[in-house]
Amino acid sequence: MNLLGLAWRSLVNRRFAVILTVCTIALSIGLLVLVEQLRSEVRQGFYRSVSGVDLIVGGRTAPVQLLLYSVFGIGDATNDISWQTYTELEDLPEVEWAIPMALGDSHRSFRVLGTSTAFFRHYRFGDGEALALASGQVFDDLFDVVVGAQVARQLGYEVGDRIVLAHGTGNVSLQGHDDHPFTITGILAPTGTPVDQQLYVSLAAHRAIHIGWERGVQMPGSAIDPDRARAEAEALTPTSVTAIMLGLTTRAAVFGLQRRINEYREEALSAIMPGITLQQLWRITGLAEQVLRVVAGLVVLAGLLGMLTVLLATLGERRREMAILRANGARPWQIAGLLVFEAGLIAAAGIVLGVLLAILVQLAAAPWLLANFGLHVGLSWPAPWQLGVLGLIFLAGLLVALVPALMAYQRTLADGMQVRT
Repeated sequence: MNLLGLAWRSLVNRRFAVILTVCTIALSIGLLVLVEQLRSEVRQGFYRSVSGVDLIVGGRTAPVQLLLYSVFGIGDATNDISWQTYTELEDLPEVEWAIPMALGDSHRSFRVLGTSTAFFRHYRFGDGEALALASGQVFDDLFDVVVGAQVARQLGYEVGDRIVLAHGTGNVSLQGHDDHPFTITGILAPTGTPVDQQLYVSLAAHRAIHIGWERGVQMPGSAIDPDRARAEAEALTPTSVTAIMLGLTTRAAVFGLQRRINEYREEALSAIMPGITLQQLWRITGLAEQVLRVVAGLVVLAGLLGMLTVLLATLGERRREMAILRANGARPWQIAGLLVFEAGLIAAAGIVLGVLLAILVQLAAAPWLLANFGLHVGLSWPAPWQLGVLGLIFLAGLLVALVPALMAYQRTLADGMQVRT
């Protein structure tokens, strides 16, 4: 008996119900694979965002909050750090380099970071990769700005364009620094990290545009003239910064310096290690990940139960077909095997289609994650353990098919030939 030919013709004869069943299984498998793939890729994207930074220092706050606003541009700082504290930390013998970070401005929903040239020299991402300029140069004039790759691409900016920054980090800013326009002098090469989503100005420029501002409002007549600001650039020392990234001379000094900063009496500070804080973030989101996994598993179970329902519903319609097969010499175990084989084909088609669907959704979601969170999500094939799970789901589909197979096995030729009214 040509089992494959019989199974194929039988499935084609019931193609509408079979297609719906395959789509149901594909959607459930796609959800399961997509949850795992995005979870893994998003984690990798977060880990790629910063590398080689031993400590991040900010005003006293929760470690996760400090990590989110200083590295990923999510949320706002509760307190700033005085400039004197920054200089003291920078001058410590254990500190090799320090990157000051001043937040508070934006440009068309993209954050503006006030920093020094140390940011471009020492900041690392991925596997220790350094920042590079795709075109232009870093700050030459006081009112120069360097933009991230995503900012330039999304807003269509090029070197030489003039822009105006806005006060505040919201999507809509009513207070702009119109009297201090900036010129784009550099565009960073893509990194696939939140660096692509920001604009960078010097600390002196950040200070200059905020002279005369109190509580988010500029006092009339208190702004400094751009030409005067350029002439006094050396004296434009910031009063505070939002956060500081520190690179130490030796990793052995990390824990001791972290404790000293957290116990600093002059100012309430928090010092975090990015890698450990990321682990805390995953523990916080771990429950949500487990819930997503359970939901995806239940959806897969629903898909298998849907396949069982279809097989049982069509079993009564195929009584005469099975009787004819029996009359032509097919044995009961062969008929039962035919049903299991058909279920295997349906399950295999659903799994393959579901994996392809997950890959397509992942490709579609990648630009959105990059544009909104600065996270690069690459295309990856399911891990070996995920393929093992898919294999178990396939076996579960075969086990589910044993129920109608056993029912068909027990039916006799006479039962199949009976006319029911």
